Amino acid sequence: MLAPPSASPRSVPGLRVPGPRTEPAPGRGARAAYWARLLPLLAALACATRLPSFRWPLWSPDEGYLAVQARMLADGGELYETVVDRKPPLVPWLYAGAFTLFGDDSLLPLKLLALAAQLLTAVLLVSLARRRWGDGAGRTAGVLYLLISVGLNPEDAQAATFEVFMLPCTAAAMWCADRRRWGAAGAAVACAFLAKQTGGAVLLPVGWLLWRGGAARRDTGRLACGLGLPVLAAALLTTPTGFLFWTVTGSGAYASFTGSELHVLVRGLINAALLAAACAGILPPVVRVLRIARTGAAELWLWLASSVAAVLLGFHFFGHYYLQLMPPLALLGAAALQILPRERTVRALVASGCACAVFLAWGLLAPRPELAHATRLAQAVRADTGPRDRVLFWGMHPETYWLADRPPASRYLTAGLLTNYSGGRDGPQVGEKYAVEGAWPVFRREMRRDPPAVVVDDSRGKPFAPDRVPSLRRILSVGYAPVARVEGAVVYVRVGR
Repeated sequence: MLAPPSASPRSVPGLRVPGPRTEPAPGRGARAAYWARLLPLLAALACATRLPSFRWPLWSPDEGYLAVQARMLADGGELYETVVDRKPPLVPWLYAGAFTLFGDDSLLPLKLLALAAQLLTAVLLVSLARRRWGDGAGRTAGVLYLLISVGLNPEDAQAATFEVFMLPCTAAAMWCADRRRWGAAGAAVACAFLAKQTGGAVLLPVGWLLWRGGAARRDTGRLACGLGLPVLAAALLTTPTGFLFWTVTGSGAYASFTGSELHVLVRGLINAALLAAACAGILPPVVRVLRIARTGAAELWLWLASSVAAVLLGFHFFGHYYLQLMPPLALLGAAALQILPRERTVRALVASGCACAVFLAWGLLAPRPELAHATRLAQAVRADTGPRDRVLFWGMHPETYWLADRPPASRYLTAGLLTNYSGGRDGPQVGEKYAVEGAWPVFRREMRRDPPAVVVDDSRGKPFAPDRVPSLRRILSVGYAPVARVEGAVVYVRVGR
C-alpha cells in the first residue's frame, strides 16, 4: 500500500527525493536521440531473452492447440462452432493469419510476433516511466521488464500464446489512459480481453485514472465505446451465443477450486517462487521504498493488484498466468529505484541479469520429454494413415495433430474439454459429467457421422483413461482394435479399415 499523506521520503536514509519535474519537456530532437540510443538495446535484449523460443518447434500444448485451430479455420471451420476453445478469438485469428501468409508447417512467424510483442511491451513501459520519472527511469523500466520476462518455466515464458500477445495490449491501455486518450484506452482493454479474458483486469487501473482525472461524462462514454465496440464486433464475427458461452459462461466446472486443491496450490507456490527469483533485483527496493515514500504510483499498485486477482481467477495457477504480473512489477521497480541511490539501480540490474541468465540456460539446455513423446506418436500415426484420414488423440497434447499433419476427428482437441481434466485435476471432478455442457452428444455425433481412422489413447494411466469414460470405452470396444503401443499410448485402428 502507499503511505498515508503524513509519511515523508526524507525520513528514509539514502533516498533521493524526486520532487516535481520542473525542467522543460525535451524537444523532438532530444526525444529522437533518446529512442535512437535505447531502441537498439531493447531490441537486442528482446532477441536474447526470446532465444530459447526458437530451440524447439513448439513449447506448450497451448501453442499446439492454436496451431490446430488455425488449420481447422483454414479448412473452413467456424470459431465457436466447429472450432472451439475456452479462449477469445484474437490469438486464434492471429495464428490463422500467420498460417495464411507463411504456411502452417512452422511456428517461426508466431515466435517472431511474440518477440515483437515483448519488445512493444517494453517500449510502452519505457514511455510510461519516462513521462513520470525521467529518462533514467524509462531505461530502467524497459530493461528490467525484458530481464524478468523469462522468469518462469520456459514452457510458460517462451511459448507464443495468449498471455504474451495480451501484454502489449494491457501496457497500451495504461499508456493511453496516462495521456487521457480514453477511446484508445478502451480499445486497448478490449484487445487485452480478446487476447485472453483476464486481460480485461487492466480496466481497474484505467478506470482509476479516469476517475482521478475528473471522469467527465464524455470521457466515460469514449472509454465505454472503445471497450464495447471491439468486443461486440468479435461476437458478431463469430457467433454471439457461442462467443458468450466459450469465453464467459461455459467454464464453471473448470474454474472450480474443488478437486486437487493441494496439487494446484503447490503449483501456484512454485510458480510464485520462480517469479520472485526472477524479480530478485526488483522486490527489495519496492518493499523498502514504495511502502514509505509517496511516488504517485497508486494506479500501478492497482494494476498489480488487478493482475494478481486475474492470476488467482480460475484457481489453477499455471505459470503462464504469472506473465501478467511482470509489466506492473517492472514499473514499480523503476519507481522505487529512481528514489534510491543510483548504485542500487546497478545492483538491481545485475541481479535481474544474473537471474535472467539462469532462466535462459534452463530454456536452452533442458530436455522436452513430452514433446519427444508427442513427436514419436505423431510419426507412428502418420505412417499408418493418409493425409486426409481423420484421427483422434485422446490426451492432453493437441500439438500431436499438428505434428502428425492429420485432421482431428472432433472439434474437442483435448480430453480435458470432455472430462474437465484440463487444469491438471486428478481428483473427483474428472469424468463425463464434468465435461463442457453439451459436449458429449456432439462428440458422439461426430464419431458416428465420420469415425476416425485411428484413435490413440494417450491417457497413460491418468484419470481420463477410457476405462473411466464409459462413452469412449463403448466406441473403442465396438469399432476399434488395438494394434500398437508407443511409450504407453495405445493405437487403435478402425475395424475393417
